[in-house]
Amino acid sequence: MPSREVQNSMSVSRNDRAVKAVERHPAVQRVVLVGSRAAGTATALSDWDFVVETDDFQTVAHDIGSLISPLGPLAQQWDRLSETYCWMVMMPGPIKLDFIFGEPHESEPPWNPEPSNLDAIDCHFWDWVLWLHSKRSSGTTDMVQGELDRMFDHILLPMGAQSPPDSLDNAIASYLERREALERRFGVSVTRTLEGQVVRALPALP
Repeated sequence: MPSREVQNSMSVSRNDRAVKAVERHPAVQRVVLVGSRAAGTATALSDWDFVVETDDFQTVAHDIGSLISPLGPLAQQWDRLSETYCWMVMMPGPIKLDFIFGEPHESEPPWNPEPSNLDAIDCHFWDWVLWLHSKRSSGTTDMVQGELDRMFDHILLPMGAQSPPDSLDNAIASYLERREALERRFGVSVTRTLEGQVVRALPALP
């Protein structure tokens, strides 16, 4: 396994390439780092937040997935619950990148599990898990239970879970049980690549 210094260097390299890929779009003026990474208060697994300045959101929104795809993301999708449009990218590492736009966004309804969207639900879940672990490690534990309740409403309950989790570990256990049941029911298999990278990263956090 690469050293922490090498991993950090690889992370910066991937981030730079992702930012440059988005900045090359003709409708993008610039991409600006914000949040804890910009302030120097980030933890090892904090996400990288970038504000995308554009005068043609619709065009950039249509193209952003194809801009990032050549870099080999583990997952990418729109944040269903953010107040403004946010393109969430999970890179190997795992590294969470959020490309934030000024365009208002209304929260979408809970997932309705189907054979065609189990992979998308899986990506949303592990993105959420990594973000919550980062928040917990930074000391912002007061918001974790509220987010677990939201996770229950939007992911776990529609998958068949019976009660909200009281910890992130229990949320993961509940999710794995329900995902396996749905895979059997639908006759499909969800890739474990993103899960594997997130789970390996978690023991490094308190």
